[in-house]
Amino acid sequence: MSGYILCQTKKADSPYFIENISTNIYTLEELCYYLYHNLYLIDETIINKELCDWIQNELNLGRLAAKLRTVIGKFSSAEDILYPVFKEINYLTYEELKVLNGRIQRLDRESLPVREKQKGDALMENGMYVHAIQVYQKLLERDDLNTFRDGLEESICHNLGCAYSYLFQMEKALEYFEKAYEAGHERKRLKTYLLAVYNIRSREIYKNTAAQMGADKELLEEIEEDLVKLDSQPPSMTDEKTSDLLLEKLTEKYHRATGS
Repeated sequence: MSGYILCQTKKADSPYFIENISTNIYTLEELCYYLYHNLYLIDETIINKELCDWIQNELNLGRLAAKLRTVIGKFSSAEDILYPVFKEINYLTYEELKVLNGRIQRLDRESLPVREKQKGDALMENGMYVHAIQVYQKLLERDDLNTFRDGLEESICHNLGCAYSYLFQMEKALEYFEKAYEAGHERKRLKTYLLAVYNIRSREIYKNTAAQMGADKELLEEIEEDLVKLDSQPPSMTDEKTSDLLLEKLTEKYHRATGS
């Protein structure tokens, strides 16, 4: 997969539509790329009879299509689909295959709620915020999330706040940043919520909220430092874009720190 890969199979006249990320693909190489980079999005919306028919009719790969049809309907592991597809064009190097094996093993060990949360995260990374919100909201209907992983509920609420902010539904974003803090009362959640209050409402409301929630001096100083950095952005930026930029930076920092 390293470097440039020349197409080894024909390009389809009619594309296959990947519903999860609203994308058309035309080659087996593109399908391999999607599968490799989106393990958590592999479900019945892509692994189905229509995919097999497309591989047979558009790519002229009848043997591969027949092989995949044998696992359609009893699909229980990602490797059942991945390995035949990748092997068809030797898409992965030996080292990349080892990495993939490790990723699949970790995925198989994860509980369903954790896998669904990762699915929502993958949708977020692909800019499919509405779909991600649907996944996260469905998860929040459960009352046992933290039994599967500590802080899972807080993480889902935080990511919902980010998803709504990217859709410029700022009041909903604020609601879920607050829920993320209420779910675990973690300091980093309070910081995110207060920054959102400042950017979505006003500095006065921010100060009152910080006092009501018992934010300590050290946290307030950290927030002030972040606000100074935000104020240094070009003046041409609108308030909405500034808020979105700040939340995006906070989200990136959060993901790097927690891996969630």
